[in-house]
Amino acid sequence: MKHEVCVTGLGVVAPHGDEPGALFQALLDGQSAIRPVFPELPKPAAAALVDFDETRWFTKLQLAGVDRVSQLAVAAADLALRDAGLAAHNDADPERVGVYAGCGMGGAAALEAAYRGNGRVSPLTIPAFMPNAPAAHVAMRQGVQGPVLTYSVACASSSVAIAEAAKAIERGEVDMAIAGGSEALIVPGVVLAWQAMQTLASFQPGEAAGAVRPFASDRSGFALGEGAAFLVLEFAERARGRGARSYATLAGWGLGSDATHLTKPDAPGQARALRQALRQAGLAPRDVGYCNAHGTATRIGDVVERNALADVWGADLDGLRVSSTKALHGHMLGAAGAIEALVTVLALHRRQLPPNANCSEVDPACRLNLVTQPDTSAPDIEAAMSNSFAFGGTNSVLLFRRP
Repeated sequence: MKHEVCVTGLGVVAPHGDEPGALFQALLDGQSAIRPVFPELPKPAAAALVDFDETRWFTKLQLAGVDRVSQLAVAAADLALRDAGLAAHNDADPERVGVYAGCGMGGAAALEAAYRGNGRVSPLTIPAFMPNAPAAHVAMRQGVQGPVLTYSVACASSSVAIAEAAKAIERGEVDMAIAGGSEALIVPGVVLAWQAMQTLASFQPGEAAGAVRPFASDRSGFALGEGAAFLVLEFAERARGRGARSYATLAGWGLGSDATHLTKPDAPGQARALRQALRQAGLAPRDVGYCNAHGTATRIGDVVERNALADVWGADLDGLRVSSTKALHGHMLGAAGAIEALVTVLALHRRQLPPNANCSEVDPACRLNLVTQPDTSAPDIEAAMSNSFAFGGTNSVLLFRRP
């Protein structure tokens, strides 16, 4: 028997704050959280940082050996469980609860400190920067004794984690999952490495906030972001039995590989993942009203994603509204799929669409029905999806329906 998978809780710690509604409203309003960082670097850099008070979740003693990436994860997961009404009283068998987390690079701050420590390296460096530390800390904080798994699949990490959690619920392996991801890599060494790849957006002084322009003719790349987001997933019967609110149903997911190139995306590979998600959800392309695009604002990536959507949607492409919220909250790499899934769920739940910001002139090669205005109403939307297309060639698509 396959179980229907419901989203009953949302938790986020992001550059726009730690309340999902406030985050979503900021995105609807087109507010950018991208700011200049590290003026000491040779080239200008911008990123979206979280204003995070770790003392809300940790004592000073507890913080020893806990990197920022794990701190953000613990906070977002805790907020998700509270939102689901499970923080004060959770009657789930701890062996029937799982943590499924995405993390691309692990504890970047701990690793940076080790490199720059002049030979003085903390003995807690390894447990602080290992990529599975965020999931482990969430499990310890919440007493989870079921599967505690980490997916490190670059930009698709937390989207894959959510899909894998949904599979486990659908098959009856767990009753509930805390699924999402975390990333905190805004340190000079990591920024320098991304600059060396020439994938980060360029900008003039005073213009960092609008530096990321997905699908625009003048796009030049993305800005890094940090944060964490988790969804509480439950099978529908359990959610109804405890009177839980259901934001959406995770109706379909598509996972696949380009198997062509480590860093260059592939439209046929992305199209296969899109079709797989539609087939599983039992939907036709015209049934999906909104796509939160991967949309990194790179010269190649945006065109490839547009071509994949055009291939699958065909004559129905103009009926699909599209936006990339990376223009406003940055590219969170391992956490990108989770925060963008959360935004997609809220777009569906509230029937409002966040804009594709900073795109004054659309690249003709990226012609899509972009959401151009802030706070766009979508009163008839019944299904929406989130795309995550990663270095390494892994493509992940999550497709949500209104409950």
